[in-house]
Amino acid sequence: MGNLFYWLILAAVLAAAAIWFPRYGLLAQWQAHKQTEQRQQVEDALKLIFNLQQEGQPPDKDRLAADLKLDMPKVQKLVNSLETQQLVVDQQGRLNLTVEGQRWALQVIRAHRLWERYLADEARMPLEKIHTAAHHQEHRMTIEEVNELDAALGHPARDPHGDPIPNAFGVLRDVTDSSPLKILEPGQRGQIVHLEDEPPVIYAQLLAEGLYVGQTIIVQENNPSRVVMSDEENIYTLAPSIAENVYVQLESPKEQPDPAVVQLGSLQNEEEAEIVRIDDRCQGFTRRRFLDLGLTPGTAIYPELENAFKDPRAYRVRGTLIALRHDQAALIWVRPALEHSPSN
Repeated sequence: MGNLFYWLILAAVLAAAAIWFPRYGLLAQWQAHKQTEQRQQVEDALKLIFNLQQEGQPPDKDRLAADLKLDMPKVQKLVNSLETQQLVVDQQGRLNLTVEGQRWALQVIRAHRLWERYLADEARMPLEKIHTAAHHQEHRMTIEEVNELDAALGHPARDPHGDPIPNAFGVLRDVTDSSPLKILEPGQRGQIVHLEDEPPVIYAQLLAEGLYVGQTIIVQENNPSRVVMSDEENIYTLAPSIAENVYVQLESPKEQPDPAVVQLGSLQNEEEAEIVRIDDRCQGFTRRRFLDLGLTPGTAIYPELENAFKDPRAYRVRGTLIALRHDQAALIWVRPALEHSPSN
């Protein structure tokens, strides 16, 4: 009987510890989960209100309920919390961010877009999946961690979709004037600067077509039934509803690309060329590695060794042999020399 009593007491103590133990007990874990959930709800609301204001749409409780998938009592409780924290002002149903609310929203947006940049450039995650993955991470990062990621990526100005990334002071960098593709006339040339990733099904279709930020296109046909364009290699045909998610920066004649400038991977073996630039699509750690390897404008480079599998390929630069994959070589633009005689 004594042993049974002992084991009952021990079991009760262990059960209490499992529930009440600081940091690791079930209660502590539940409280941490609720705090994380509340933080995510607040940050999602701030981000949504900011984006709606940027788009010129009126942020209100109905829109919060629809986008955050909350019932109206929960939305009202959320708005009350935002007002108590002086993040939002409710002006006759229209929600406006305070200065602090906008600062917080921009930090969340900054974390999200930097994480997308990392996932696309370094983790090489498919573009259609990076938004969801970045959304999970944006709520877990401290400001210090966001600053470290920004610095490690080389302070990129845009995310993989073309959206500007706020800097540490909440300023949107490198804001480029853009026009919807659907308003371009046949014969007009432009560079894609933004592919809208909402709704995801349309964004996935744009990626499946082979379109990407930084791509130069020429409109060939634009009418109520379709938009046809070319990048001088491929023809793309989009429904007008799909084309609405593509934004371009119009190019003036002086900005038109030099036809003598080609991708590094297109060079013949031992065909010498001069590096002109690294593509704007190349950001973060990859861009920094290229620069560390000496792949800077004006540098001579040429393919030296053949590979039976064609990938990676060896290039001679600054007296050193380096290996680049085909997709990496496609990010380096060069001007082939008219006459070349490579020397080792």
